[in-house]
Amino acid sequence: MPLVLLSGHAPLGELGLGAFQELRNADLAAPVTKAAWVAQSTATLAQDLARAIRIARSGRPGPVHLSLPTDVLEARLDPSGIAWPEPAAFQPEPMPLSPGMVAAVMAEIASASRPLVIAPPALCTPEGRGLLAPLSGVLGAPVLAMESPRGVADPSLGAFAEVLAEADLILLLGKPLDFTLRFGRAPAIAPGCRWIVLDPEPALLARAAHLLGGRLALAALCGAAEAARAFIMLPDAGNRPAPGWMDKVSDAIAHRPAAWDAYRGRSAGPIHPVTLCHALAPHLRDPQAVLVSDGGEIGQWAQALLTAPARVINGVAGAIGPSIPFAMAARRARPEASILAVLGDGTFGFHMAEFDTAVRHGLPFVAVVGNDGRWNAEHQIQLRDYGADRAHGCSLAPATRYDLVATALGGHGEFVQDAAELPVALDRAFASKRPACVNVLIEGQPAPVVRRK
Repeated sequence: MPLVLLSGHAPLGELGLGAFQELRNADLAAPVTKAAWVAQSTATLAQDLARAIRIARSGRPGPVHLSLPTDVLEARLDPSGIAWPEPAAFQPEPMPLSPGMVAAVMAEIASASRPLVIAPPALCTPEGRGLLAPLSGVLGAPVLAMESPRGVADPSLGAFAEVLAEADLILLLGKPLDFTLRFGRAPAIAPGCRWIVLDPEPALLARAAHLLGGRLALAALCGAAEAARAFIMLPDAGNRPAPGWMDKVSDAIAHRPAAWDAYRGRSAGPIHPVTLCHALAPHLRDPQAVLVSDGGEIGQWAQALLTAPARVINGVAGAIGPSIPFAMAARRARPEASILAVLGDGTFGFHMAEFDTAVRHGLPFVAVVGNDGRWNAEHQIQLRDYGADRAHGCSLAPATRYDLVATALGGHGEFVQDAAELPVALDRAFASKRPACVNVLIEGQPAPVVRRK
């Protein structure tokens, strides 16, 4: 995601003298950003901002950090003496795919029996997803996007792992070859599968070449969206899809276990995550609706069972906690939409105070907390790796009233202990037009694993 972070900085004129909060901020930020530096002049600050925005938007979008020394910010100067950047200075650096490589990729896909195209998180935006369907039609191959830390086991992709293992050609369209794809190794990938890697980072092209060796058929430096548009703009009809393969991949991704159906209509007793998600689905029918999915196990259930016109998750890194800030941002972006955030009870603790921010700024949303009284993702890992007698340190207080936190901060709160209460509680929360917390006591289930075999 393109992001420019502006932070304070000790005055340039006091560096090395022990200035207040004198730290090497840019050096600290450098390992986790695309670029980081300290502004050196008020006169060139506009150019710094243009450069930061350009870098953040170019290639694989990402974060840029710019430190602003106080003496740079407070200096006085004549605006007429500033070299203001032109609009083009803010635009991303072009990274097109050459016509020759477009033709070569098309030929490779046409010669494959079971090709797959995998897109990156950068194309999981509404605009990016708008490219994927026409791209599939032109390439004659299934196109899907991956943005989950669960990788090939992402439950929102159903039984995708099964068809991935059958592919004889995989095109990575800006999607890094990493742990989410099992590093391209068997048995997740067929040993004879060939690869095409199109990526905006030379280092990732080199990494793919190292991992794949002779299986790498083609590689090129380009932007993912630019490459997608280059294929879509082809003047002819494109490749014909391999018979049956498109349907097979689509059916695998859509598959959900029939056993889940038993929990959909449950109206009494403990609330299973499937029961909860079934009750949430009607609130995402708004054509502008946004689903924010966060947390460990409950977030995976939401991603497996809920769809929305726009979805925001916690990304490949799997860091939990941002759902409430994400929901506020979604409200700013879509003032009239239904905004639903699904998160766990441990996750709620990270940013519960932001309900105050949401109330003060008039940013209503509904946060549904799946409350199982534990850090369930870590608990499930301990159960799997060490056994129940050595699982510890993951329990939270049972039935904590997170809904009362929202109420105390000026929002709306609902406490749900029985499935029969869910529909009315959710209706009240959305009708409140306030930041709302629906605190639902659920069964502590492990994240779903979708298989057909």
